[in-house]
Amino acid sequence: MKTFLVLIAVAALWGAMSASGASAGFQGSISSISSTLAKRMTGVSWRSGCPVPLRDLRVVRATHHGFDGRDRVGTLIVHRDVATRVLAVLRRLYADGFPIRRMTPVDAYGGSDFRSIEADNTSAFNCRYVDGTTRYSEHAYGRAIDVNPIENPYVGSSGTTSHAASRPYVRRTPFRPGMAVEGHALVRAFDAAGWGWGGRWSGARDYQHFSASGR
Repeated sequence: MKTFLVLIAVAALWGAMSASGASAGFQGSISSISSTLAKRMTGVSWRSGCPVPLRDLRVVRATHHGFDGRDRVGTLIVHRDVATRVLAVLRRLYADGFPIRRMTPVDAYGGSDFRSIEADNTSAFNCRYVDGTTRYSEHAYGRAIDVNPIENPYVGSSGTTSHAASRPYVRRTPFRPGMAVEGHALVRAFDAAGWGWGGRWSGARDYQHFSASGR
């Protein structure tokens, strides 16, 4: 009888662990820009004259699933007024099992959006203009995130993309891991945060792009 009760207790514990296991390994934090990080960013992703001072940016570090199923820790730089919501999005994506290839500030790629995309890197802050304009991108305000940009390309109105590895993903069906698709985990998570998605734009569509303003 004692053995039977022990087995029941173990089964109950295992069931509880399984039910919560999707988010049990998640860890996240929000911190200010350190002096070391400020030096690394200056002249790369940030410079004098940018619309947001470094003191208004925050470092969001969080656990995420990799495409290999293993947990990793990544970093996003965002505006302080969206940091809590961004952390909530990452927590939800982790619980849903959504994979992110890598998540590293764009400074690792010399501030180059193109190089960051080629590495399939998820990133946020970058003091840059919208391509072909002198208007600051939402990324320059720290209120936009590009997620898995190879799986979620910017597709021009002609139906083409600038990145060879993204060509299989111009067609949005069938669904493949890491994709932003209406009704799936990534879009649902940002919808819950009240952010807009570039996949809903008319004409050119930016499937990787999520922003607080919807722009």
